[in-house]
Amino acid sequence: MSKYNELSANELANKCSREELGFQTTAELEPLDGIIGQERAVSSMEFGLTIKRNGYNIFVAGLTGTGRSSYTKSICKKIAATEKTPDDWCYVYNFKNPDRPKAINLPTGHGHIFVKDMRKLVKMLKLNIPKAFESEEYEKQKREILEDYQNKSSDIMDAFNRYVNEQGFILKRSEQGLLTIPMVDGKPLEEGDFMKLETSKRKELEEKSYIIQKKLMEYMKQMKDIEKNARNKIEELEARIALITVEQPIRELMEKYADNKNVLNYLSAVQKDIIQNIEDFRKLDKEKAEDIELLEKINVKDYTIKYKVNLIIDNRDTKGAPVIVESNPRYYNLLGRIDYESNMGVVTTDFTKIKPGSIHAANGGYLIINMSDIAKSPESWDGLKRALKNNSIAIENIHSNAGLVSGGLKPEPIPLNVKVILLGNNNLYQMLYSYDEDFRKLFKIKADFDMEMPSDAANINKYARFISSHCREKDLLHFDCEAVAAVIDYSRRLAEHKHKLSTRFNDIVEILYEADAWARIDSSDIVRGIHVKKAIEQKRYRSNKIEEKLQELIDAGVILISTDERVVGQVNGLSVMDMGDYAFGKPSRVTATTFAGDKGITNIEREVEMSGSIHDKGVLILSGYLGEKFAQEFPLTLSAHICFEQLYDGVEGDSASSTELYALLSSLSGVPIKQYIAVTGSVNQKGIIQPIGGVNEKIEGFFETCKHRGLTGKEGVMIPHQNVVNLMLNDEIIEAVEKGLFHIYPVTTIEEGIEILTDMPAGSMDGEGRYPEGTLYNLVQKKIEKYARLVEEFDGE
Repeated sequence: MSKYNELSANELANKCSREELGFQTTAELEPLDGIIGQERAVSSMEFGLTIKRNGYNIFVAGLTGTGRSSYTKSICKKIAATEKTPDDWCYVYNFKNPDRPKAINLPTGHGHIFVKDMRKLVKMLKLNIPKAFESEEYEKQKREILEDYQNKSSDIMDAFNRYVNEQGFILKRSEQGLLTIPMVDGKPLEEGDFMKLETSKRKELEEKSYIIQKKLMEYMKQMKDIEKNARNKIEELEARIALITVEQPIRELMEKYADNKNVLNYLSAVQKDIIQNIEDFRKLDKEKAEDIELLEKINVKDYTIKYKVNLIIDNRDTKGAPVIVESNPRYYNLLGRIDYESNMGVVTTDFTKIKPGSIHAANGGYLIINMSDIAKSPESWDGLKRALKNNSIAIENIHSNAGLVSGGLKPEPIPLNVKVILLGNNNLYQMLYSYDEDFRKLFKIKADFDMEMPSDAANINKYARFISSHCREKDLLHFDCEAVAAVIDYSRRLAEHKHKLSTRFNDIVEILYEADAWARIDSSDIVRGIHVKKAIEQKRYRSNKIEEKLQELIDAGVILISTDERVVGQVNGLSVMDMGDYAFGKPSRVTATTFAGDKGITNIEREVEMSGSIHDKGVLILSGYLGEKFAQEFPLTLSAHICFEQLYDGVEGDSASSTELYALLSSLSGVPIKQYIAVTGSVNQKGIIQPIGGVNEKIEGFFETCKHRGLTGKEGVMIPHQNVVNLMLNDEIIEAVEKGLFHIYPVTTIEEGIEILTDMPAGSMDGEGRYPEGTLYNLVQKKIEKYARLVEEFDGE
């Protein structure tokens, strides 16, 4: 029986028993519906999804693997299934301003119908309009107009001819137009003969010719009026034919979409534009008119493109509100884009090249984004916030202003009604909340997922049901009660608490899959406890190569660790090495040297910039402790060096501060410390031992070193008493403690710990500020007093 307080084997873990479970296999259990142990997060999420107000978007905080992603998707889909499916959205040509395409919404499922209706309309008009202008009725009316024009033109010309003849002239056509030629003696006067006439005669003919030319202008004006009138009649005829051909099918569409004002306005604009540009349809090659798509195949510019409908959101197959998970929230994936095409060096675009983003697809529903993904794209984050603030989505190419592409399309913004859910950790949340004002206004709901939950009977039952449901969903072998108990123990180990269960379900699911695989390899019809334990062991084995290499170096004496002697100023500290997928503990030698001087305590790691701020703080605390305990009657005048031996990659944390203080006290007192007892724990200025993390890994790391050298029954570890609740040690250590081969000492104060390490009482200060003879602190006090005296004498000399 040890004279020091130490833990029994029963206190080293909280093992789940078969009796606690109350079933034989998970096949007997009802599958779990919902998530375990996240009441706060669930309540926040449900409220956030219920409140339909601007700014009440949700940030789901928590570590990966806690079920936040899967739960977020499932709860959003569950609520979305009960909500109204949003409208379809399309972009159409703006006949008044082609650079500003119009956005039109239609009832769910009507978007693709509208696309078909417009395609059918254009195809029909391409066939019917040319036919209408080839009809006998059109040709007859046009011929009548032309004949009337020709008759009136002939009458005018006949009348003018008579007038010219009466004046003694005739008309002659030339390249310069109509010429008036005088008649002399019944014959046209030649140009040379004109000059031979008498001056009076020439003057008379010139005056008549001038009068005739003026009369010709009057007759020509009448001709132009008649021609213009005929042309107007033909245009009226064509407009009438066009209207008859176009109006009827468009009127049918208007009746079909009578409830949609935007569609009606668009159809009116289409009708007006077709009639104004009827020649485009008349010139269409009949063979091409048989198939609209043929124009695209032969790369011919389709003049009917402005009558197309660009359906960007088609919700016909959506049930309830949409739930969109955007895994790659780059700007154009998230907020849409405008495509361009290059032809002969000219970059062009049009409204049919407007492409939607995931925010369009989620409009009217829910958009889920991982914050770490969108944080890599600042323009996406700014665009998302802008859309949420404006309650509208404006599609624009972010590089167009930089001259990288040409084109001035600016589509009409679409009204936005979406609930955005961001997934991230608490550090990201705090950073955004502190430095981004928009974030505070737009994401008012925080759903915080915990890493652990109470290990009570209710949660243990839910854990077992979770395993049962996973077996059914993923076609795994069912687990017997011992296997479930092993999973519960593993969960407590992940939570680092005897009375907590981990909510890192990704890690738990990995063990379920691997245990199922080992059971199948073993040809078992059920997963048993041995299979779960093997899965855990093999998972550790796949990742512990570095741990084994370090242990080999310790065994070979390359890394100096003593476990069978007592040494002054030297303690085995414990540290945890985290490799990402695997963490393990290993002992590290901490040494301290003290001597006369006034430099105080020098942390060698800090001097060479190999320690972090938290570790530096822990070392500085030591001076406070020494000052209070030993320098009440004289100044604390000493020099001390503390070092982590053979440490080459830096140190952080204050879990070794008590270890460093023990080394200092040993060096000052000259009392050796047991090297077979390793130490962990931080300390405050009052000498109170404080809890640390990674206690299980630290104990197991030192136990492994001792085991390799052969356990003698004196080896052990000192831990802060607060960490007893965190113990979930492996079976090998529990068995060794039960046999008295290994010891675990919970300590509360430095005084308690130094006594365990030296077998010498620390001692208590009397009324005069002195420690009794035969105590370790008496020796420390004498040494510090000696150093102070030596420094004083040296300074005096």
